[in-house]
Amino acid sequence: MTTSNYATERETTEGKVFTVTGGDWDTVVSGTDPINDERIVVNMGPQHPSTHGVLRLILELEGETVREARSVIGYLHTGIEKNLEYRNWVQGSTFVTRMDYLSPLFNETAYSLAVEKLLGISDDVTERATTIRVLMMELNRISSHLVWLATTGMELGAINMMLYGFREREYILEIFELVTGLRMNHAYVRPGGVAQDVPDDAIIKIREFLKLMPKRLKEYEDLLSGQPIWIERTKKVAVLDVTGCLALGVTGPVLRSAGLAWDLRKTMPYCGYETYEFDVPTHTDGDVWGRYLVRLAEIRESLKLVEQAVDRLAKPGPVMVADRKIAWPAQLAIGVDGMGNSLEHVAKIMGQSMESLIHHFKLVTEGFRVPPGQVYVGIESPRGELGVHAVSDGGTRPYRVHYREPSFINLQALPAMAEGGLIADVIAGGASLDPVMGGCDR
Repeated sequence: MTTSNYATERETTEGKVFTVTGGDWDTVVSGTDPINDERIVVNMGPQHPSTHGVLRLILELEGETVREARSVIGYLHTGIEKNLEYRNWVQGSTFVTRMDYLSPLFNETAYSLAVEKLLGISDDVTERATTIRVLMMELNRISSHLVWLATTGMELGAINMMLYGFREREYILEIFELVTGLRMNHAYVRPGGVAQDVPDDAIIKIREFLKLMPKRLKEYEDLLSGQPIWIERTKKVAVLDVTGCLALGVTGPVLRSAGLAWDLRKTMPYCGYETYEFDVPTHTDGDVWGRYLVRLAEIRESLKLVEQAVDRLAKPGPVMVADRKIAWPAQLAIGVDGMGNSLEHVAKIMGQSMESLIHHFKLVTEGFRVPPGQVYVGIESPRGELGVHAVSDGGTRPYRVHYREPSFINLQALPAMAEGGLIADVIAGGASLDPVMGGCDR
């Protein structure tokens, strides 16, 4: 004879008798049903198409509800910050550009601003170099937001958005190639200015882009904004209010989508942003929908900034500081094959004087010395506050460079946004943070 968990029992002369009484079925089975309280642990990533890089999420699920979420990082670790200690100050730009690979020009600019502050030459950087930095950063902001829009659209079912977003990003990468010679990882912004001037054909292509992009933004909105599935997957999903953002250190579009108009270009201006006309878009819902609207609006504001910067470039001028102990490359001139230095440039360097040649050799091989000290510089990247803490011991190489990377900080918010929601909303919420693991695992 076996005992039953669902009824009382007693022994009689005729055998065991069970007494079954009425009651709520959920109450009867809750203590004994082996399925009822079972939770499973699921790995999402690090090889997963919807984690925006090699990010691992450990999810404890009850049915389709997320009870606990933990982020595991480090799968893309490059040691870039440590590598900077073994390269000279100019070479550092080549390393930092590879951190957040979707916004390399922001990495370079923040680093260069920090080095210039240590050198005490912040006011010596030419107006044209500063304008070019603004131009390139805002184009980079647009391209980064386009990647976010494209990949998030694909993850939530809008596959066409993936194709359109990368189509327009390709246009910007072609502009970058005209200006810097590379589509990504440019090492274009350097301490003292920029590597070379913006060519005329790039200006023409930028003006064509300024005419094209507003029409394409309208297409995106027609595709997504009124789409019932898009609305269901984004509205009131992964909500994080302004209090939660501030408690977790979250910045950028995620913070602005919660209602706080905190943008370092306005609140703590750099690169002359205070002289440009633009607005800081905000929303109040603090959900995926709000982050979508904020990023679309930021693309429009960046287009305004790009147009103003291009107009300012009509006035010619140098793109590197005049101090030849810092300016590198010195009077760069591209060869006829589009690569390397022109013969005229080489002849000029070789023929000036022995002291000039020695100085140029030392500048390239050893680098310039930076006075001892430490600084912090923060700029507004597409993902939030990108800060550089640079320390010099007076040598030709950084003693320490540490980045305050917004992807790393913002990922803290993922459990707060995901726990208690559905596993499908982990995709939407994680995507809305726009993490780039190259920056997170620098």
